[in-house]
Amino acid sequence: HCNFEFDLCGWKQDENDDFDWNLRTSSTTKLGAGPATDHTLQEPSGHYIFIKSSFFQLSGQKARISSPVLSRRNKNCKVCSGMIILFCYHMYGDDIGSLIVYQRTMTKHEKILLSLTGSQGNFWQCKALILAGGGDEDFQVVFEGIAGKGPKDGIALDDLTFSRAC
Repeated sequence: HCNFEFDLCGWKQDENDDFDWNLRTSSTTKLGAGPATDHTLQEPSGHYIFIKSSFFQLSGQKARISSPVLSRRNKNCKVCSGMIILFCYHMYGDDIGSLIVYQRTMTKHEKILLSLTGSQGNFWQCKALILAGGGDEDFQVVFEGIAGKGPKDGIALDDLTFSRAC
């Protein structure tokens, strides 16, 4: 489980993307540039990760963050077919880009689990995604944020939780 209150909890920025997800609070943002509170504490001082288009990113540029490696060889993971990831997201703004969630194997094969584009409303929403089962290959979950057309957008993530201790 990661609520981003202290750090990134082992989630890593991808090195082959265009920019990074940033750890932040609502109390440090400008009006209209992200959620008013985090999801965990429902407080402006609560933390989440966020991307925002700016003059530094071009439309279509990507920020990617990956989970720690999850091992199917772990004895608790043998029944991984029912494993899920729960997470909350906030996507709001006139020029919002996209959020894509992948399941990536160690051989870099990526399967899209979810793809959202455009404003989803000015509130936190939570999703549960079933992770593909079968096989013995270790894997990661990757969140990819794609910059929108202008500065009036932002994508935030909070409370990323796996259902089993893989």
